[in-house]
Formats: sequence, C-alpha cells, structure tokens
Amino acid sequence: MKRPTMVDIARRAGVTKSAVSFALNGRPGVSEATRARVLAIADELGWQPNSAARALSDGRAGAFGLVVDRPARSLGAEPFFMQLVSGIQDELSGDGVSLLFTVVSGAGVETAAYRAWWAQRKVDGVFLVDLRVDDPRVRALEEMRMPAVVIGSPADSGSLPAVWSDEAAGVRAAVAHLADLGHRSIAHVTGPAGLRHSVIRAEAFTAAVAERGVTGWNVEADYSGEQGFAVTRALLEGAERPTAILYDNDVMAVSGLSAAQSLGVRVPEDVSLVAWDDSPLCELVRPALTALRRDIAAYGALAARQLRDAAGGRAVRHRQAPDPTLIVRGSTAAPARDGAAR
Repeated sequence: MKRPTMVDIARRAGVTKSAVSFALNGRPGVSEATRARVLAIADELGWQPNSAARALSDGRAGAFGLVVDRPARSLGAEPFFMQLVSGIQDELSGDGVSLLFTVVSGAGVETAAYRAWWAQRKVDGVFLVDLRVDDPRVRALEEMRMPAVVIGSPADSGSLPAVWSDEAAGVRAAVAHLADLGHRSIAHVTGPAGLRHSVIRAEAFTAAVAERGVTGWNVEADYSGEQGFAVTRALLEGAERPTAILYDNDVMAVSGLSAAQSLGVRVPEDVSLVAWDDSPLCELVRPALTALRRDIAAYGALAARQLRDAAGGRAVRHRQAPDPTLIVRGSTAAPARDGAAR
C-alpha cells in the first residue's frame, strides 16, 4: 500500500501542498477551519511525517540510537537489555521519539554505525552501553560532537555524561551477606574482563573478601548460559570447591544452578548462589535465586531523559541511580560443616 503524502492530503482537502505543510507543522498562514480539516484528513489517511524531510527542515531526526556489541543470541536471553530498552522507549514514546536499535560485532563496526547515523541525520543522539576500559568509542563520539549518554560508570566516560549505579556497593552487599552466613570460600563469575563494570565488580570483590578475611577469586566468563554452566562445573569439580558463588548476571546464575544440580551438589546446603541482576528468571527456578536488584527500566528512563536534554542543547551532568539491593531467597544459606569437602 502506498504511503500517504502531503500531496494526497492537499488533493483531498482541496488546498495547496504549502497550506498542508503550514497546518501539519502548526505554522501560521491557514485558517483554523482549514487546519482542522487538514489534520482530520491526515489522521484518516494514516499520514506520518517523513523523518528525513523533518531532519532537513528543522535539524531533528526524532530518534535516538542504541548499538549493542554482543552476540544477538545471548542478548535475546538476557533480561537486562530488554528491561533497559523498555524503560528508554517508555520515556521517549511520550514525545513521539523513536529508538533506533541494532546489534553489531566489534567496536569498529559500532563506531561506523554512529558515524553513518550522524552523517545521514538518522538520530539526534545515542546511548553508549557496555563501557570499556579506555573506550575508543568515547573519543569518537566526542570528535563527532554527537549528543551521547553513557549508561555505566563515569570513570571512562570522558566528557560524556553518565547514568550509573554503584557496582561496588552491590558486590559488597553480596559478600557481606555470604560472609555473615559463615561462607569462607567464595567464587565470583565475572563478565568479560575488558568491560569497565566487570573491572569495578572484580576489584570490589577482591577488596570485600580481603576485608572479611574470606578466600575469594574471580573467574571470567561471557554472560552466556553455556559459560555459566561450564564455569560452575569446573568450580564445583575443582580441588578447592567454593561454598558460595556470585555471578555477574542472572543467565549465568540460572545455568550455574543447573550445573550444580547435574552434579548432585545441593543448593544451598552444599553451595550458595547469588545473581546480578534480579529478574523473573531468578524466581522461576528452584530454589529461587538470591539476587541483586536494580530498577533497570527506571535506569533506562533516566538515561533517556538525560539524552533528551543533551540533544536539546542543555547542560547534562552525571546522574547516579539508586544502589542495588540484595533480595534474599532460597539459594543462600549457612554452609554445611563439610560444605567444602569433595
């Protein structure tokens, strides 16, 4: 079906194309009766403004962009991004602003997408996620002078404003909970080591277990269920089996529970499990998983408001979201006396 145009509206209303443009854009030059007739016909025909034409006329694309450099298969299984996107979109929809979303492989491809979007006036700004240590994307966006908001720590965000929560506070809460239960051997299954939030969590974990006089170590994974399962089996079959494991996302934690059960290791009697971030997945399994909870949709909405201000030329500063809170469920308990025995 052919997309309706202003020419179609003008023909139906019996006015010029210029009159239709004035009416649709709220500009003077037409009577209120004509404006009302044009708007009614536009609504009847299902007319929508052309984003490219709007960008040429007023410099706005009416869209923000989000590029995620992760495998599409694992991304679809992780509730965090779905909740983040829902929060962003819910905030933007009230202004009629769209979210342009794509998945790529590699920082170079991601930066090329930003350059293309900006040159073609497809977006008015972008959200930057999965901040890396000394992230080259930050420098590229600064050079482009594209409005952008980092969803993550301000540590490596350069001149770009960041929306962040205290990752270290969440780790300390999880370690304190496990240590208070009596655990003295705790493993931490992290995300990729190149990500800034992975570094923050790993360093906070090392400091927290040292402060508590607890043995602890970090093990790198990739957020996928496959690696969560494999790493957990390796930990539980190793010479020094932990009595508790903290995972950097819910998908790995759920898979870790499955791995423990496949080995006949009881949760929480033989090993306690804790997950980042809390999601429905954590409540669907048995036992339900103790988890660190953030309002991720509200986190996304805050980022959307910040980017809207930045794109509008307003000064935007870093904004900190509330710290994660620990939701205690059935996957954590005091270790059995022989919990570390093989």
